[in-house]
Amino acid sequence: MKKDVKNEFGVFGERPQVPKKLYNAKYIFGGLLIFLALVILPILPNLGKAVPPPKPQVDTPAIQKLAGQDKQCVEDTAWMRANHMLLLNDWREEVVRTGKREYTGKGGKKYNPSLSNTCMECHSNKSQFCDQCHNYVAVVPNCWGCHLEKEKKVAKAEAK
Repeated sequence: MKKDVKNEFGVFGERPQVPKKLYNAKYIFGGLLIFLALVILPILPNLGKAVPPPKPQVDTPAIQKLAGQDKQCVEDTAWMRANHMLLLNDWREEVVRTGKREYTGKGGKKYNPSLSNTCMECHSNKSQFCDQCHNYVAVVPNCWGCHLEKEKKVAKAEAK
């Protein structure tokens, strides 16, 4: 059954029958196979393997000096692992926006909401404590743009 092609100007005749052929099929499928091989080959050696999570070093000299009761962090360990960034963001907002410079932990103890002066006092080993976990989850926090590590020395420019 052949149909005539019609439009607003009238009938133009039969619809042309174009054979359906995939030109250069061997090159197309060959190229696709090479592309898939190049994409999949780097993944294969690590397929099914998991990198073990880091174990942060919390035994710093500052923590060792503390008495047993004072070795408590701002919040409990499980909560801090899950929510430390929320806490730091809340501290930043409260200090900068409202000027509130006191945080009360779950135990009722009061802390100065400061990354440099509260957290880094005990967790002074940034490379072993902070960086291990951040590198594991591929997160680059923007804290260190403003907050300097205590062990880093800041270069001072000299006027000539």
